[in-house]
Amino acid sequence: MNQFQLFLPCAAGVEGYLADEVHRLTGLAGMDLQTLRGGVLARASWRDAMALNLHSRLAQRVLVQLSNTLYRNERDLYEAASGVAWEIWFTTRQSFKIEVTAQHSPLQSLNFAALKIKDAVADRFRDKTGVRPDVNTQWPDVRIHVHLTTDRATLYIDTSGEPLFKRGWREDKGDAPLKETLAAAMIAASGWDPHGADPQPLYDPCCGSGTIAIEAAQIACRIPAGAHRRFAFEKLLPYQAHVWTALRDEAEAAVCEPPVPVFGSDVSHRMVDFAQRNAERASVAAAVEFRGGDALQRMPPAERGTMLLNPPYGERIAVAGVAGQRAGDVARQSRETALTEDGGDFFPALATHWKRNFAGWTAWMLTPDAKLPGRMRLKESRRVPMWNGPIECRLFKFDMIAGSARNRPPAD
Repeated sequence: MNQFQLFLPCAAGVEGYLADEVHRLTGLAGMDLQTLRGGVLARASWRDAMALNLHSRLAQRVLVQLSNTLYRNERDLYEAASGVAWEIWFTTRQSFKIEVTAQHSPLQSLNFAALKIKDAVADRFRDKTGVRPDVNTQWPDVRIHVHLTTDRATLYIDTSGEPLFKRGWREDKGDAPLKETLAAAMIAASGWDPHGADPQPLYDPCCGSGTIAIEAAQIACRIPAGAHRRFAFEKLLPYQAHVWTALRDEAEAAVCEPPVPVFGSDVSHRMVDFAQRNAERASVAAAVEFRGGDALQRMPPAERGTMLLNPPYGERIAVAGVAGQRAGDVARQSRETALTEDGGDFFPALATHWKRNFAGWTAWMLTPDAKLPGRMRLKESRRVPMWNGPIECRLFKFDMIAGSARNRPPAD
């Protein structure tokens, strides 16, 4: 069990950034690291699997591929699952769960497919040991993932457990929280690097419960994404406590003071309180500064830097600020309508505020509105496709050119 085929699923549009992250964390390259649609395939060690769980900010899970076979019906799935040596991964004292995803599968019922695979796993244990492990659909010790295409079935064992976006520090959140993995993808796409040759502050003027700013602060402090949570691999048989302890000790030794500050602000003081509490749990309270204030009125916290924001839209427009509140009636419409019609006053006003006061800054904005740059009367210098759950978005880059407006001093 020295080398494994790992699959790290991620959000659409993030695959290239995830491949870069895996290369940086493991050194894998070439045929050992392949970028696929919806994730990255890596030929790596068990230690790499643990390290990726601890450090990856972009992967949704770290899955070990155990089987990839042709199939036509549920009987083929039973045979495929029966051929996997589950007994080297977990014991009959542990519970398990089958999770099935499919893409153009000819099978009529994925639930029935999951049932047949569950039977195969349990029957193999019974044949080997005389005992069947229990199934637990809510809090299983072991998760087995199955992905079906038109003719192939791939079986994985999950080393992560809870999805990796659940970092373990966000207990306070608003109505439409941004997933930590998407916040990290926005940071990766922006190229913001607090440890690079020219580090700059980062500022989120619509910070909500602080997800983007806290992710950035952890990056600046070199705190691993998974430093505050547990993982499923800790219950699997290949787990070696001394290797995991060494990985965590190594990561803890690398934690440092942030080379640049991170800032966040929000018009809702309730959200600012949430953000501050989340930052404390994430061990970055001293590395990020949160303040209350309308995005249309807050002055730049530094002479230059990077703004990164997922501005209010849909149900989030209610906390957009002065102009956002004027769009409150629109915000109460259906989500589909609100995505394109709300905030009509807020975004042009925000662009005007940036032009007047944020000369020398770069702004990156995630939005589902492809026409937003035109509405803001700004010309984007880059657009990156990204998905916020089921919502197709664009991450727009706007360069606030120095000299286009009178510079004003940073806010106190």
